[in-house]
Amino acid sequence: MSASAQEYATKVLVYRLGSLGDTVIALPALHLVARAFSQAERRMLTNLPVNVKAPAAAAVLENTGLIHGYFRYTVRTRGVLDILKLWWQLRRWKPDVLVYAAASRGIPAARRDALFFRLCGIRRLVGVPLTDDMQRQRFEAGLSQGGTLESEACRLVRNLSVLGESRFDDPASWSLHLTPSEHARAAEVLRPAEGHRLIAVSVGTKVQAKDWGRENWRALLARVAELYPEYAVALCGAPGESEASEFAAQGWREFSSSPVINLCGILSPRESAAVFARAVVFLGPDSGPMHLAASVQTTCVAIFAARNMPRVWYPWGDDHRVIRHKVDCEGCNLETCTVQNKKCLTSISVDEVLVQLVGVMPEPSGLVEMR
Repeated sequence: MSASAQEYATKVLVYRLGSLGDTVIALPALHLVARAFSQAERRMLTNLPVNVKAPAAAAVLENTGLIHGYFRYTVRTRGVLDILKLWWQLRRWKPDVLVYAAASRGIPAARRDALFFRLCGIRRLVGVPLTDDMQRQRFEAGLSQGGTLESEACRLVRNLSVLGESRFDDPASWSLHLTPSEHARAAEVLRPAEGHRLIAVSVGTKVQAKDWGRENWRALLARVAELYPEYAVALCGAPGESEASEFAAQGWREFSSSPVINLCGILSPRESAAVFARAVVFLGPDSGPMHLAASVQTTCVAIFAARNMPRVWYPWGDDHRVIRHKVDCEGCNLETCTVQNKKCLTSISVDEVLVQLVGVMPEPSGLVEMR
């Protein structure tokens, strides 16, 4: 797209579905759109969350200035009246440009989407993945984390390269523009941990196939407390994860009297990000909170199932530690795994995770030997 065409646009519609993690990994793409259409009103077409643990995109992007408003609909909308209502809303707003920043669902689905947006009167479509190359992750060599595929965040900005330089590895492209009040809220809830270095932990996930198990988390926190008893712990997550987080925290309390602060359901996603920014390390599964922690440049120790291919959804940055087992059924994309009993995930031991955590932490003060 030419510079003059970008300057001409006064209304830009960004198409992006998903909740917390999906929104965070789209940040470089959204920053690129904001630079390319700095004078335009930018609204996002996104979905209403289908899970109580899944914050809406607006809860992540408020105060960033990247998006100015939203059109929302329910995923898998098929009713004629619902589709006509959405069509009419977009038709009335009259966007000049559509920026496609959605996940890959195949070329036929992309063609249907393109047809719908053109019927809405949008003449310029950017980033619609109408080729195999735009749909898929490219293979890369020499990656520090042992993967061979580009990340989903990288694929998104690659598809929008016509808009300008991606600046994918610039920390500014991952900025949530956290506000002073959000940082102040983090300081307030962490006041009981003043004087302690902080470990941020999230044990929950909205997907069964990513759940490492509460017994594992409890055992891991007990081992970490033996090694780092002087640290405090902040547990973050959705309201429904409070009980599981408290169960895991009992492992910590067996070996440390330092504060454990259960913040599940208390903070907004952005306030949680401000908490993560104060932590030495983030410990958790492949999840939205993990991506939040990476966006504020906190080192992550992350436990991954093999439901996705390596690296595609790893946290952004080079200093993270990802624990993932390769299995014969990897890439299944299952949300619920019963036949294989989550063997890719349940085969990950507490010791494996502990070794990776110790590798990014300062020297432990405890005198516990690795078991």
